[in-house]
Amino acid sequence: MTYGSALREEIRSPGTTPLIGVYDMYSASIAATRYNGFFVSGFGFAASHYGLPDIGFIAWPDMVAFVERLRLAFPSHHLLVDIDDGYVDPEVACHVVQRLERGGASGVILEDQMRPRRCGHADGKLVLPLDTYLEKLNLVLESRQDMLVVARTDATEESDILRRAEALAETDADVVLVDGVRSVEWIRRIRKVIGDKPLLFNQIAGGKSPRLSLSELTDLNCQVAIYSTPCLFAAHTAIDAALEDIQNSDGRLPEFAGSGAVGVRGSTELLEKNISRHHAMGRTAVRA
Repeated sequence: MTYGSALREEIRSPGTTPLIGVYDMYSASIAATRYNGFFVSGFGFAASHYGLPDIGFIAWPDMVAFVERLRLAFPSHHLLVDIDDGYVDPEVACHVVQRLERGGASGVILEDQMRPRRCGHADGKLVLPLDTYLEKLNLVLESRQDMLVVARTDATEESDILRRAEALAETDADVVLVDGVRSVEWIRRIRKVIGDKPLLFNQIAGGKSPRLSLSELTDLNCQVAIYSTPCLFAAHTAIDAALEDIQNSDGRLPEFAGSGAVGVRGSTELLEKNISRHHAMGRTAVRA
C-alpha cells in the first residue's frame, strides 16, 4: 500500500483522523509516541526553519528536504504537507507534488490564496479567481500518482465560501478544507454543500475557529482534523519558562528530578527510536 492510499483508508475509517502539526525532527519524535499522523504546517516550518512568519517565505526545496528527513525516521506515519499556494506557479506546484510523493509524503494541501499570502487564521487574506485556482488544482491532481490532495479555500465572504467549497468538492480532490471557519454552524453549512466529500477542520490556538474535540468533529461529519501548532506553541512556552528559571537562579540548572523530567538519557532514548523504528519496520512499512 502506498502512503496516499494508507491515509485515504484512515480517513474513510470511523471517527475523525487527527494529524498533529510538527515543526522539526524533535517535535515529530515526541508526537510519534502518541499519534500516527503528522501535519507539516507552513506556519511551523516558516517559524522553525527561517524564524519568520507564515507569509510566503518558504522555498520548496527546503520543505521537500524536511519531508524526506521525516519519512526516513518515521516510515509508517501519515505525512500531510502544507504547500501553501504551490509556490505561486502551477508548474512549480506540480513539480513539488511529484517530488514530495517520491519523497514519501502521504498528501498535500493546496490553497487558493494569492500573494501576499497569510496564515489561514489571519486577517487580510486575498484569494485567486476561482477558475484560476481550479486550473492549478486540476494540474496538480493530474500530476500525482496516488498522493492524497486536500483542496483548500481561504475565502472570507459568506457567499464565496459556499460557492468555492461546492466547486472544490466537484473536483477529484480527496478532501475539502475551508480555513478559518468561525462557528459550528458554518461547519454544518459547508458540510451540506460539499455532499459526501471528506471534510478537514483546522484548529490553531488563538485562531478564528472554535475549539472542538474529536468526538464533536465526528458528530459534525468532519473526517480529518489538523492541529497546526500545538508543538510549536508549547515549545515556546516551555523554553521561555526554562530560560527564565536559569536567569533567576544565577545560571544554575534546576535539580534533575528524574521521573517526568527530561535529561540527556531520556532525550537520547527518544532519538534512538528514530533509528530502531526504521529498521524494525523494514519489510512491513507502508511504501511509496
